[in-house]
Amino acid sequence: MALDHLSRVLLSELVEDGRASHTKLAERIGLSATAVARRQRALEEEGVIVGYHALLSHKVLGLGVTVIIRLALNSQSEDALSAFEKAVAKCPSVLRCFLMSGEDDYLLTVVARDVEDFEHVHKTQLSRLPHVARIQSSFALRQVIERPVLPPLQSGEGRHGQADR
Repeated sequence: MALDHLSRVLLSELVEDGRASHTKLAERIGLSATAVARRQRALEEEGVIVGYHALLSHKVLGLGVTVIIRLALNSQSEDALSAFEKAVAKCPSVLRCFLMSGEDDYLLTVVARDVEDFEHVHKTQLSRLPHVARIQSSFALRQVIERPVLPPLQSGEGRHGQADR
């Protein structure tokens, strides 16, 4: 879907503050509150905006350990992939799960209170997932960047953040 400049600006503002009122957004963008509401509703209906979420501090919530997991299955059949995906979706410690190309089949992000808690998650959840052949875990030392959206949505910028030529 092609987005015009004002829709890109609106999206950038919503990424920064998803709770901003239509009036506040209108002031920032230079449109009326009604026009902002109409654009925002259209972006939601078209599936560009899929939801609004609170960004939580895992550390403050007592989840100080983040683990990146590379996982390989013993089969890449449709049934094996489907069974794995249904099971991993039920694991409460798994924040993200990506189907990958290359050597690993899945990449997971897991949070835990501490190393002992992660060991428990590994034993009781991850190692029991169907069709798992290999699990490799790497502990994140610290988060450097978390962006809510990529690439930048400013008009005139291409896929790599440089001006289109």
